[in-house]
Amino acid sequence: MEIIQIVGLGLIVTILTLIIKEQKPMFAFLLAAFTGIMIFLFLIGKISTVIQVLEDLAQKSSINMVFLKTILKIIGVAYIAEFGAQIVRDAGQESIASKIELSGKVLIMVMAIPIITVIIETVVKLLPA
Repeated sequence: MEIIQIVGLGLIVTILTLIIKEQKPMFAFLLAAFTGIMIFLFLIGKISTVIQVLEDLAQKSSINMVFLKTILKIIGVAYIAEFGAQIVRDAGQESIASKIELSGKVLIMVMAIPIITVIIETVVKLLPA
């Protein structure tokens, strides 16, 4: 029931942020950013467990580990870009948040090229000549 702790923390910090924001907007932003980082660090252990399970499944099914690691890196880039964009959005910088999201999408596309190449090569091999 960690979600209850996370939601409770989020609600308390939201109320504190709303109270502080009128007098000290910088402290309100720092409080929100610090809370976001704490929640992210709280979830790292859970993410690590999921990655371990996926690696075990990949080894049992003889999937090339390069592909799994690439997919996990892509997922990591997506989460980090989203997290960073949300923190910047909390500071009221919507345009910078949009650029962080765009950068994340471009990096994901670049990282996905080897996987897309393998898929296209496999499909081409399956097609009759």
